[in-house]
Amino acid sequence: MVDTPGNQTLSFLMRRFAEAGIRPRTKLGQNFLIDLNLLRLLHRTARIGPDDVVLEVGTGTGSLTTLMAKDAAVVVTVELDPRMFQLAGEELHRFQNVRMLQIDALKNKGRLSPVLLEAVGKELDAAPDRQFKLVANLPYNIATPLLGNLLALDRPPASMTVTIQKELADRIAARPATKDYGALSIWIQSQCRVEIVRVMPPSAFWPRPKVHSAIVQIVLDPALRGRIPDRQFFHDFIRSMFFHRRKFLRSELLSAMKEQLDKPSVDRILDELGLDGTARAEELEVAAMLALCERVRAEVGGPT
Repeated sequence: MVDTPGNQTLSFLMRRFAEAGIRPRTKLGQNFLIDLNLLRLLHRTARIGPDDVVLEVGTGTGSLTTLMAKDAAVVVTVELDPRMFQLAGEELHRFQNVRMLQIDALKNKGRLSPVLLEAVGKELDAAPDRQFKLVANLPYNIATPLLGNLLALDRPPASMTVTIQKELADRIAARPATKDYGALSIWIQSQCRVEIVRVMPPSAFWPRPKVHSAIVQIVLDPALRGRIPDRQFFHDFIRSMFFHRRKFLRSELLSAMKEQLDKPSVDRILDELGLDGTARAEELEVAAMLALCERVRAEVGGPT
């Protein structure tokens, strides 16, 4: 098999890095997927079509980008490292439908880069029927805020197909009353269907990370998302309900809404919803947490 960017092997990477006089920067999450079967599985799972505007965060050498550019309307690919940006550019310049951005995908932990959003929005608006997708071998250190912030957009991705740390995949897919279930589980499952497609060993990457990874597909469900009248309120509410995981539900709700709800109000809300005040937030199904959030929002005078 010929070593090309679409066939990213260890020998290919080591040769390209030696030629460029650079090394992977693990502090930037540069762990390159060298198992070609898994690289193709990631690409295949995303089901990229000719109307898709694909966002890739972490261009790397452009291996995945090359595969996706053959299928997508446009690939907007983001790389923070200027050395990798230049290296990938040498391979990707031949694709007219690839937009390369040398930026940080996050302006800060709570906000996506405006440059990224403008680039994606421009491509979505360029033709009718275009659809937004995220497909990426994500750097571990930005995966959580990136996924969370993308779902907060008014125009979120129709699907997010990514490689992430297995621990994070377990949190995203976790069921109630388990150690991994928390605010992130509820935030994503309240709007999407989640599938862990494949668990990957450290040997699938170079340099090898110290943990297992997973390919995860997160598919937006408009019917689920439509149940949330105020996404920002819901996002803030569920985060506050998991500040102290071991607190009972009544105590956590009082703490979260301490300036807006008194004890009688909290007791009344829990009673109306049939919730046990001595349960914990981690025991509530997504629908129950959403119902609690909406009842609290109505009580404190949130917008309808």
